[in-house]
Amino acid sequence: MSHKRVTKRKAIVAAGGVAALGAAAILLPQANASQDGGSGGTASVKTLKAGNASDLASQLQKLLGDTFAGSYYDAAGKQLVVNVVNVSGDKNNVLAQAKQAGAKVREVDNSTAELKAAAQTLKTKATIPGTSWAVDPKTNKILVTADSTVTGAKWSRIESTVKSLGSDMATIRKSAGALKPFVSGGDAIFGGGARCSLGFNVTAGDGSPAFLTAGHCGVAAKQWSDSQNGQPIATVDQATFPGDGDFALVKYDDPNTQAPSEVNTGQQTVAISQAADATVGTQVFRMGSTTGLHDGQVLGLDATVNYPEGTVTGLIQTNVCAEPGDSGGSLFTQDGQAVGLTSGGSGDCTAGGETFFQPVTTALAAVGASLGDGGAGNAGGAGNGGAVDENGDGIDDQTGEAIQGGGQAAGNGGAVDENGDGIDDQTGEAIQGGGQAAGNGGAVDENGDGIDDQTGEAIQGGGQAAGDGGANQSGDGQNQTGNGGKQNQSGAGQEDGSGVNQSH
Repeated sequence: MSHKRVTKRKAIVAAGGVAALGAAAILLPQANASQDGGSGGTASVKTLKAGNASDLASQLQKLLGDTFAGSYYDAAGKQLVVNVVNVSGDKNNVLAQAKQAGAKVREVDNSTAELKAAAQTLKTKATIPGTSWAVDPKTNKILVTADSTVTGAKWSRIESTVKSLGSDMATIRKSAGALKPFVSGGDAIFGGGARCSLGFNVTAGDGSPAFLTAGHCGVAAKQWSDSQNGQPIATVDQATFPGDGDFALVKYDDPNTQAPSEVNTGQQTVAISQAADATVGTQVFRMGSTTGLHDGQVLGLDATVNYPEGTVTGLIQTNVCAEPGDSGGSLFTQDGQAVGLTSGGSGDCTAGGETFFQPVTTALAAVGASLGDGGAGNAGGAGNGGAVDENGDGIDDQTGEAIQGGGQAAGNGGAVDENGDGIDDQTGEAIQGGGQAAGNGGAVDENGDGIDDQTGEAIQGGGQAAGDGGANQSGDGQNQTGNGGKQNQSGAGQEDGSGVNQSH
């Protein structure tokens, strides 16, 4: 039986590109969990990591319902700002709950329904190649962009449509470049004369190893190689472009291919722990085979882009540069969350421009895949979550990189109880709190419940191996197979995942 391992240079996203100066240096461990800036029992705005802000935004969207009108991350203040409409001040109990959760609440004029209706008008009246639009929660308006090809009658049409929406509903701007998918001929992954970039390794619904890339790459060629004119190593299973997204699932031809869940930036390897929705205002990093590593901010969500090949909806808009050949490459956060796949845009990495990305969460749901290693890979399972060291942060204090070993399978998070199965013995349901989503298994404390007894919040850090969730009664989180690593009561674990406790 063969056990082919796709090399980091050729399969983990891309390589060959020189990392952007300064961007790689920013990829350092962030501070742990959020802190409440206030005191006493008064609700106050919390300082949050970008990933935690995204989680809170999703929760508050469900809580607020029609009152919710978007949200964004204030990177300077490290706060989540939530837009609300049609509220009745202090009498609105839902708003009180949002504030209690730690968000900064802001009243705005345009509801989500109104913004969606305006976007539909643009779709009906102004679907012109070279245009795009996305909701900008910072301005509570739709940001409309027209590239350099939109001139004369086309410009008049888009301009008049925007004006018909009202001055407080949308804004329009000109772009110097031309909107196009970023696909080219050359280096990286190759198919049918086209060159693209691998996005994220995943596990297909049938358990086989695969990867995500751009849909326009997937429709350009059926088979893909990791070298120019080389033998195919993977075959397209599903592809969507244009239409409701720009994504493709490509399965490795060798079912024993080891394809770990990580991004090689050229200067360091970033462990990818889970897929996450984008939040406007957060810093993101893009890796591609042409231009390497670059960073920027999320500018808009649910973007519609009218490429020459057709209209694509549901994208993320950013100001991270990209160039032909970067298509399909990974968009991710500093703390290892998979966010997007490079679709297209305008401009380049000299002049800058607009770029659009396919949300990873949407792509995974559509193709029925999960993030992580689907081959003969690590015992840590999907996400390759890091084992924890003496201080319990999962970061090697010497190298600054995530420790490999104690990964937890995608979606198998959950606090653990005394018998270590993570199931409430009274209700039969998964216990909430201690565990994290894909790959971010919660650390455990002395009583083994994964909850900080002082703050009541989930402890960050310690992962556990796929399928072997749960600490035992002593809270040591031991993996029953011995492959995924464990941690003792102090949160210490072995870097090699051997499951041996350190004595203190």
